Amino acid sequence: MDCLEPLSAHDSNSWHPHLWPPFTQIASATPPQRVIAADGALLILDGAPPLIDAISSWWVTLHGHAHPSIAAAIANQAQQLEQVIFADFVHPQAEQLAARLSSLTGLERLFFSDNGSTAVEVALKIACQWWHNRGEPRQQLIAFNGAYHGDTFGAMAVGERNLFNAPFEGMMFPVARVPWPATWWGDEEVESRERIALAELERSLKTPTAAVILEPLVQGAGGMAMVRAEFLQEVEQRVREAGALLIADEVLTGFGRCGAQFAFKRAGLKPDLVALSKGLTGGFLPMGITMAREEIFVDFVGDDPCLTLWHGHSFTANPLGCAAANASLDLLESNPKSYEGFEARHRPHLEALAKHPKVQRPRLVGTIAAFNLAVDDEHGYLNPAGHIVKQEAINNGVFLRPLGEVVYLLPPLCLNDAQLEQCYVAIHAGLEAL
Repeated sequence: MDCLEPLSAHDSNSWHPHLWPPFTQIASATPPQRVIAADGALLILDGAPPLIDAISSWWVTLHGHAHPSIAAAIANQAQQLEQVIFADFVHPQAEQLAARLSSLTGLERLFFSDNGSTAVEVALKIACQWWHNRGEPRQQLIAFNGAYHGDTFGAMAVGERNLFNAPFEGMMFPVARVPWPATWWGDEEVESRERIALAELERSLKTPTAAVILEPLVQGAGGMAMVRAEFLQEVEQRVREAGALLIADEVLTGFGRCGAQFAFKRAGLKPDLVALSKGLTGGFLPMGITMAREEIFVDFVGDDPCLTLWHGHSFTANPLGCAAANASLDLLESNPKSYEGFEARHRPHLEALAKHPKVQRPRLVGTIAAFNLAVDDEHGYLNPAGHIVKQEAINNGVFLRPLGEVVYLLPPLCLNDAQLEQCYVAIHAGLEAL
């Protein structure tokens, strides 16, 4: 194919003949730019000006690229212990990380995996097997419309059914669905939508339910769809009344992204299971974690081997990833204002942008600012308007990746005020190009 010309030193914007990019249709997409380095909020390109990484490289780069303290922690650990089988051994970095996250989340047990999707898979398996181990098997899982929890089969099943997983529809287990009453500035009908969603949740919970899974405060890939904390508290109340477990998918929302250490804390929730990844290691290394209440863990312990959670990964509790995570937590704990104050930094810019006629449904929580483009054609991920905004933003030195008609900013915590202003200037240029 013509679009698969080899990458050469003189052509850094063509398709590599051996790489298969994620979430990309190369027949229609623009070839990727070549990154040769990164520093703080900047991506250093091969043969082009730097770009502000305004989406934290798919929401993982927490403190900024190449942060020296995390890099040093990984380098130091690599000279001591780079990997060991975690089924037979423990190591200091994992012990330290487990103790810290238990204290921060209030959940006593930690299970390591490899990424956000597997962290969700583990949470689903724990929830379902817990009921089995108790001699009260419950098969139903409840998720919310618009959700995205990952691309492995269990995570796909509890996510929104759409073009991303349509080829596998017949292979996924059934899931009960409840509306997600997303809201925005000036929304006068949110309470009505919340009542409808809660009524549907109550109907679904009449069937014995293993767990309800949700993304606290923000559905990320679902379009940065934000809900009120009051709604989530009502959800938890009904889950408790039904005796089901509550799973918080904090893969995106954790580690300060929503203005608090964890979004479930800001929302006033006490989940039974929490999935963590992305910002966990500051974006340096892939790692997933599932936190669980001690009361759940104890029902997996006993003489019967069938009680065991037979799940694991080769790189479970990788020492380098644990070292990165501990260093990232050090940074968060030493400077909580970096995430607690980000919402106030966004607000005046978003308020000004919200006056533009092409901007609809502005919304903001923590480090995440988002809005919908006013479009006349197809709504959703395939809407072309976002591509126009993306390209114009790149022309103005900012990398965005809109979710169809949803434009958002989710920058690293190190972004300075001048860079933040540049992000909004670039978005405004994109709006003018529509």
